[in-house]
Amino acid sequence: MTMRLKAIPGQEPPTRLYLIRHGQVADGHTHLYHGHNDIHLSPKGVAQLEKLARQLKAAPLTAVYSSDLTRSLEGARVLCRGRGLEPVIVPEFREINFGVWEGLSFEEIAAKYPEELNARFQDLANFRIPGGESLMDVRARALPRLGELIEQHQGQALAVVAHAGVNRVVLSDALGAPFNNLFRIDQSYGCLNIIDYFPDLAVVRLINGGVNGVV
Repeated sequence: MTMRLKAIPGQEPPTRLYLIRHGQVADGHTHLYHGHNDIHLSPKGVAQLEKLARQLKAAPLTAVYSSDLTRSLEGARVLCRGRGLEPVIVPEFREINFGVWEGLSFEEIAAKYPEELNARFQDLANFRIPGGESLMDVRARALPRLGELIEQHQGQALAVVAHAGVNRVVLSDALGAPFNNLFRIDQSYGCLNIIDYFPDLAVVRLINGGVNGVV
């Protein structure tokens, strides 16, 4: 049976997106920049997604999508338990490629690449990290794929387990906010965002929730 969200009188029901950041990553990696580096969740990260799965037990999810990176896929599998669902891998939802910054701390990046770091601060949206991506590159791959999924699941609810950078891109687009303000949007490990997509607009219902028990 196809489950649809309740419509507002006179309107088509929205498509509800539960947009989730993966849980805390394995110990020793939390202070480092990991984009395409593939690392596992820590026990705490698994527990964060288990808690969120309990909070979303009543959510009528018709599909759960995940980045192809392990930290997201592990969380998506937790979310699927007991639902008769399997995560669908979407490579376009990978975190930004940090290029030569992969695996470094902020302090290491500032010491080794001060000019590049300053250039990024000057143009957050368009600066392409050497050997990596810009946020506009992430936007160009993630948003069209998300649009296809929203179209595919009209009137239904779906979950996407992705990354801080990807989530901020999606939220900025839904809010109509300038990309240079992207880091004003907090995305904690294991957090939940809720966006309702109507035919003519997106309505952001929740940002960075779940971690404090707020759904």
